[in-house]
Amino acid sequence: MFIQTESTPNPATLKFLPGQTVLEAGTADFPSPDAADKSPLAKRIFGVDGVTGVFFGNDFVTVTKAEDIEWDHIKPAILGAIMEHYQTGEPVIAGEGAEPAGHAEHHGEDAEIVGQIKELLDTRVRPAVAQDGGDITFHGFERGVVYLHMQGACAGCPSSTITLKMGIENLLRHYIPEVTEVRPIGI
Repeated sequence: MFIQTESTPNPATLKFLPGQTVLEAGTADFPSPDAADKSPLAKRIFGVDGVTGVFFGNDFVTVTKAEDIEWDHIKPAILGAIMEHYQTGEPVIAGEGAEPAGHAEHHGEDAEIVGQIKELLDTRVRPAVAQDGGDITFHGFERGVVYLHMQGACAGCPSSTITLKMGIENLLRHYIPEVTEVRPIGI
């Protein structure tokens, strides 16, 4: 098994490409070891000292490290953990409730606008941020403000504010006049 790595715009995050499907659909975010209970792969990666976050996309694993740790010191152990996982044949996410994360539900008078927001996020935004090892999902819409959840390499990325304000906000405002602002949320 040959696992490629790619840098991301977030210096604390590295993207690992195992050359096979990681998740069939959606994404999964593990911002702490406690969140990794349902994922044998995430637990294995969190077993490497210095790992602070794990994120799964369709064909990649994004790993976030502590600020005081160098990639040169932990990258071999992370590669080993990923390889070891795939050799066991265990699932990436185990058991019931292995549903991948996605957009939050929204009902009410703004349902049509929210549908347009989600469509633009799915077709224009999410594929681009997946290239950088992250994901952005819809969290809410209230009085013209769109709330988005940033995951993987996007969470804590120095350029994420610029991406949100200059990229996503401008895109949504262009196509959907009811949108006035975009804000990140922390979960």
